[in-house]
Amino acid sequence: MKVLKQRVYEANMELYRRNLVIYTWGNVSEIDREKGIVAIKPSGVPYEKLTPDMIVLMDLESGKVVDSDLNPSSDAPTHLALYRAFKDIGGVTHTHSPYAVAWAQAGRAIPCFGTTHADYFHGDIPLTRFLTPEETEAAYEANTGKVIIEAFEGINPVHTPAVLTRGHGPFTWGKDGAQSV
Repeated sequence: MKVLKQRVYEANMELYRRNLVIYTWGNVSEIDREKGIVAIKPSGVPYEKLTPDMIVLMDLESGKVVDSDLNPSSDAPTHLALYRAFKDIGGVTHTHSPYAVAWAQAGRAIPCFGTTHADYFHGDIPLTRFLTPEETEAAYEANTGKVIIEAFEGINPVHTPAVLTRGHGPFTWGKDGAQSV
């Protein structure tokens, strides 16, 4: 698990180095599918203070922390929902990167305008629906996962490894945490 924590730490620090996060708002996770364990950045820890040992391990099915006194990212329920629904992904990233957030706030999917986009995404980057007030109040992060999964009905998440959550921001994924960044 030490290697998994190190990889997730390095992927999170890549977000920081590339200015894709503001304050503590962003996170990367990675799953060990064989063991059913997800490693994720802890909630509220500034990137400047983050260490590999702080990365939180959680059980995929129950969502319970298995090794830490720190709390997992508040986005953990979204990450867990994506791992459960999209069996071929191994890493998930969520940021508040300004350009992607602008599209999400505008309520616009990102159309495929060129070849670089097409190299990574087979078509537009989809946009979720807004959560209802009830979904927001009941379990915002878990329901964010639910609306992402809904948005991918008929879309292969391996061929389109990103989504914009309407009014919020992007989630991306890949074979591991580094690729999701």
